[in-house]
Amino acid sequence: MASVVKKGIDKVRLMAGMEPSAPETPVEVLDEYTSCANMTFEQRMYGFAFCAAFGLACSALSSVFWTVPRKFAILYSMGNILSLASTGFLTGFGRQLKNMFHGTRFVATCVYLGSLIMTLIAAVEIQSFPLTILFLSIQWCALMWYCLSYIPGGRAMLKGCVKACCGGASEGDFF
Repeated sequence: MASVVKKGIDKVRLMAGMEPSAPETPVEVLDEYTSCANMTFEQRMYGFAFCAAFGLACSALSSVFWTVPRKFAILYSMGNILSLASTGFLTGFGRQLKNMFHGTRFVATCVYLGSLIMTLIAAVEIQSFPLTILFLSIQWCALMWYCLSYIPGGRAMLKGCVKACCGGASEGDFF
């Protein structure tokens, strides 16, 4: 809506012999098309609930097919995609993308999205059981690492737990 008004103002400026305003940057265009600001609170809640419910349903249903890697990988990955989309309705998709690729989450996000894509390719195109399981494992670990970035001290806590399990932690590593 804002871009339509802006274009109209630019036309009036041109007709009056004035300079049009500066062109929009790609980020401004992305924000306009990925923002949930023009949706009502109720619409955003419906979008969140729909995506979250179907994401959880796909993830739960995938456990039924754990012996059939292709079906499991597709359902599990679709569940993750829908779950990511659900949070986009709450925060706005542009803001979510900015948060996902923020400095502390950049590597985890890239590994997660890359492994999600590779899981689907390994399951559907290559149809390789070992590769599907490998990419599913990487996907799960990257998702956990990504999620822990939102919990203050979450990653440090996980590192301490892993050290403790491997026998290399001292008492001060946890606090």
